[in-house]
Amino acid sequence: MEILKDIAAALREGQSERCAELCAAALEAEIPAGRVLDEGLIAGMNVVGERFREHEIFLPHVLLAAKAMVAGLALLEPRLESESAPRAGRAVIGTVQGDLHDIGKNLVAVMLRGAGFEVLDLGSDVAPATFVDEALRHEARVIGMSALLTTTMPVMGQVIGLIRERGLEGRIKTLVGGAPVDEDFAREIGADAYAFDGVSAVERLRELLEDS
Repeated sequence: MEILKDIAAALREGQSERCAELCAAALEAEIPAGRVLDEGLIAGMNVVGERFREHEIFLPHVLLAAKAMVAGLALLEPRLESESAPRAGRAVIGTVQGDLHDIGKNLVAVMLRGAGFEVLDLGSDVAPATFVDEALRHEARVIGMSALLTTTMPVMGQVIGLIRERGLEGRIKTLVGGAPVDEDFAREIGADAYAFDGVSAVERLRELLEDS
């Protein structure tokens, strides 16, 4: 459908107002919100993610696309809830305690939502117990943790340790990422998966939920 292609195009170009206007028009035309999400916003963000991974575009472009995604989702979410649109799964995410950096984490949250996941964003400076308590309260199957400061990376291990202490291993899985984090560190602390950017976060989260 042409309007859905236009939504995807507006998102790819980072045109927030245009994206929101087209989403509103699609809803007025009685196109189901789930279809607008899948064939419009997600389709557009998938292209952005692929182009970013191939180094055809850079972070400022991705952030503009993410802003357009947020504008569109704001209109769709009430309809998605009323339509009971199936979600791909639920995750709790946040930047670990002692770290206030959130740009990367916010981008990951947008991309996960755009891929159809239900995301509870706890923000930054999140204590280990808060990650676990909120995951349990919201019945989330995955905790996603971000860190930009090397000094805060050990907090990720504390969260994983707390999951083990409470006997939740296997029930709640962990996904870690952030500039100083790598695959070796993720393996060292016992994380279930590592993601190096928003695109890989979507892929890893899908894999974690399929395995659980």
